[in-house]
Amino acid sequence: MRSERTSSMRPAALGTALVFTASGTLLGTWVSRIPAVVAKLDVTAGELGRALLALGIGSLLSMPLTGHICRRLGSRTWVASMSVAAAVVLSCVGLAPDLVWLSVALFALGMVYGSWDVAMNVQGSAVDQLAGREWMPRYHACWSLGSILGAAAGSLAARAGTGIALHFTVAACGATAATFVGLLRYVDERSGATPLDATGARRPGAPVRNRALLLIGALTLCATVIEGAAGDWLALYLHTGRGLSEASAALGFSAFAAAMTVVRFAGTPAAARLGRAGAVRAGGLLGIAGVLITVLSPWVPLTYAGALLWGAGVCLVFPAAVSAAGETDRPAESIALVTSIGYGSILIGPPLIGALADVVGMDRALLTLAVLAAGVAVLAPAVRESTDRTPVAR
Repeated sequence: MRSERTSSMRPAALGTALVFTASGTLLGTWVSRIPAVVAKLDVTAGELGRALLALGIGSLLSMPLTGHICRRLGSRTWVASMSVAAAVVLSCVGLAPDLVWLSVALFALGMVYGSWDVAMNVQGSAVDQLAGREWMPRYHACWSLGSILGAAAGSLAARAGTGIALHFTVAACGATAATFVGLLRYVDERSGATPLDATGARRPGAPVRNRALLLIGALTLCATVIEGAAGDWLALYLHTGRGLSEASAALGFSAFAAAMTVVRFAGTPAAARLGRAGAVRAGGLLGIAGVLITVLSPWVPLTYAGALLWGAGVCLVFPAAVSAAGETDRPAESIALVTSIGYGSILIGPPLIGALADVVGMDRALLTLAVLAAGVAVLAPAVRESTDRTPVAR
């Protein structure tokens, strides 16, 4: 029965993965044209930073509410609505004539994009539980792959001299079309179906416990600060702190991002072999080694190896936290909470690292991430599977 149920859920898993890919593509599209937007509007780095803050605030306002919406309307309906809204808003971002309108458009983009993110994670959790499989890391790997594809297409558009508004509109329409193809395979997580246990029988979701969600949230916070710090500071540190060229410094971050994507694809068999908590604990230990090697190594090749370990160590934590939150009896609300903590940490954590760097130097500030990685290893049991669920690699 279990294998039959798993096979029957594979189309839903593929549809979910496609939606994650489309979501990543949309964000990669925006990021790839930030230099063009800056040049078009003639804004400073500080002004752009304030506009980007509007995007983060929009996400944080909408995400906590999305769980309630999905419980009432279903994730399929809400992903469909938000993907269309995101396409319209991204087109408006490309048309923004000045900084004020750019900030307004990014705030709106943050609201719809953040809500879309929560809803697709709700679907991913439901599919995994119904199938009795740990596919969540692969969904997030597809998101990373989509962001790479979106950025690559954006680079080509910039080289071809394609206007920002035209590029954003075409990319957004393509992402929406792919999303609707994926939605054809979505399941209705509100149908009352319960997950499969290790024997193939149905089991109820675990009751929501404030302490359990608090620990999952703390784990998410540690991991997403580590991840966000790499995005904001790794290349800059390698360039200004280690004396690498801009191209070589960018290669260091590319190693980090590539490791995240590859290891997330390998996350399902890792969780099957080690258990979800075991995989996260191993990731925390890799993260400690990665940060220490990146910052302390005197040799450039070893520094790149550290960046690889850094990315490999942190990449499975957020998918694992979402899966654990989804195994409660109020999964949509719990996933919304955990996802909000993750986004908030990425928004707030890296600036705090920057402020600390002004006091103690960037190298010492980055070393604090090793402490957070140790926190990941300690808090790993928070995402342990229920005793009646055994992950299987497929």
